[in-house]
Amino acid sequence: MGWLDQIDNYCERVDATFWSEPLNAVTNAAFLISAIVVWAMLGGKSDRGARILCGILAIIGTGSFLFHTFATGWASLADVLPILIFILTYLFFATPRFFDLPQWTGIAAVAGFFPFAIVTGWALTRIVGSLNGSVAYLPVALLIALYALMMRSRDPETSRGLAIGAGLLIISLTFRSIDEAVCPILPIGTHFLWHILNGVLLGWMILVLHRHLIR
Repeated sequence: MGWLDQIDNYCERVDATFWSEPLNAVTNAAFLISAIVVWAMLGGKSDRGARILCGILAIIGTGSFLFHTFATGWASLADVLPILIFILTYLFFATPRFFDLPQWTGIAAVAGFFPFAIVTGWALTRIVGSLNGSVAYLPVALLIALYALMMRSRDPETSRGLAIGAGLLIISLTFRSIDEAVCPILPIGTHFLWHILNGVLLGWMILVLHRHLIR
């Protein structure tokens, strides 16, 4: 795929024009709104990790907007790269914070994510298929659930927050997965719901990280 090649992966897109995916484009505002709201909720508290994640969250919305308007190879990279950076940044800050470990464990968690995602992604693909490209995100949901389980006795409140995050991700992935399947009966598709729920999810995950620090 070339940088300027057109990509048509979603039910709502019917041609190569800029506004061919209006709902998929405008619902990226959910990421920007979430970033602004969470930033405001941090108030004057010092939390470098949460502030950085808010900034990345806003970039996710911008990158996804570019992809659902330009729909090219370069726009696809602008869409997926900020999401990966958010995941890795969250792991970097959350691992030592949640488990009261040295900061280097955050680096280890980031390095360990790649083999974890590759192995679990391969295994899950063999079980459930590609899920319209959504299977790549299932290792993230599994990892959040594992962290929730490990935090159950250490900090039940943080554990519940992470479990809610894992549940939200599964629900949003469901809407991402069925987008093409429902196209014959719902021409707008369901991908826009992935954006809205993910905006809520990522903002929630930042708050879980922050509230663990201030307790």
